[in-house]
Amino acid sequence: MQPMSVDLWDSLVFAKPYFDRNGLIVAVDGERPVGFAHASFGPSDDGYDVSTDLGVTSLVMVRANYQRRGIGCELIARSEEYLRSRGAKMLYAGGIKPLNGFYLGLYGGSELPGVLESTPRAQQLFRSVGYEEIDRVIVFQRELATFRPTVDRKQLTLRRRFCVRYQSDPPARDWWEANTFGPFDRLRFELTSNETKAAVGSATFWNMQSLSASWGVHAVGMIDVEIADCERRQGLATFLIGESLKHLGELGFSLVEVQTMQHNAPARALYNKLGFRQVDTGSVLRKG
Repeated sequence: MQPMSVDLWDSLVFAKPYFDRNGLIVAVDGERPVGFAHASFGPSDDGYDVSTDLGVTSLVMVRANYQRRGIGCELIARSEEYLRSRGAKMLYAGGIKPLNGFYLGLYGGSELPGVLESTPRAQQLFRSVGYEEIDRVIVFQRELATFRPTVDRKQLTLRRRFCVRYQSDPPARDWWEANTFGPFDRLRFELTSNETKAAVGSATFWNMQSLSASWGVHAVGMIDVEIADCERRQGLATFLIGESLKHLGELGFSLVEVQTMQHNAPARALYNKLGFRQVDTGSVLRKG
C-alpha cells in the first residue's frame, strides 16, 4: 500500500499483541535505515495463542539504491536465524494463511497471497536463497457495476427456500481472527432456511479501505465462504455469493477481490461462473 503512514503502520504492525521487536531486523547505513525483514509466526491450533512450529519472513524491503548488494539475502538469513532460535521447523516466505499475523491491508489484497508475481524482485530474492514454490494462489477481482445474480430455474427455487441477511462487524471466531481482522470493518452474510430458520452457510467480507484508496476504488475482500455439508451441491454457494455481491453494490462498493489456491478447482469454477477475472498470482514459497 502506498503512500504509507506512521499511524497505519502502527495499527497494522506494531500494535499487534504478538509483535516481537526481536523479529524485526533492520539494516542501516550509519544511522540511516536502508532495509528490513520481519519474521513472525502463526496461531496455535485453537486460535488462542501463537505457535512457533512454522515461521515466516513476512516481508523484506530494501531501498532501491541499496539493492543488489547482498543486503536482502543477509536480512533473510537473520530472519531465519531468529525463527529457528524460537523453534521453527519449517520456514515460509510471504504471509499466507495461517501465517497471516502482519501486513493484511498493506500487501496483497483480500488475503495475504504469499509472494506476488507482480513483485518479481521479491520472488527472485527468496528463490536465490533456497525457497521453492510448493503451491500457488490465484487472485480474482469482480467489478460490481455490471454484476447481476445468476437467474435460472435452480436459483429461483433456492430463492424461495432460503434467504440471505447480513451482519455488520460480526464477532471474531477466535483470538487470532480478532487480531488479524480487528482493525477492519467486516460484513457477514448469513444464508438461512426459510423453513427451519437454521443458518446453513455464510460469506464474510472486509472493507479494504487502506489498499483500495490507493487503487482509486471502493473495494471489499471476500475471505470466507461456508456451506453446511448437508446442503452442498445444490448451487447454494452461487446463490449466497450472488446475493452478497448484489447487496455490496447497493452499499456503495465497486470492486470485490477474492483468492483461492490453484488446486481448488471447484472454487475457481465458481468464481469464473460469477464473472471474476484473474488479476495476479502468488507463490507459496517454503524452505526446509
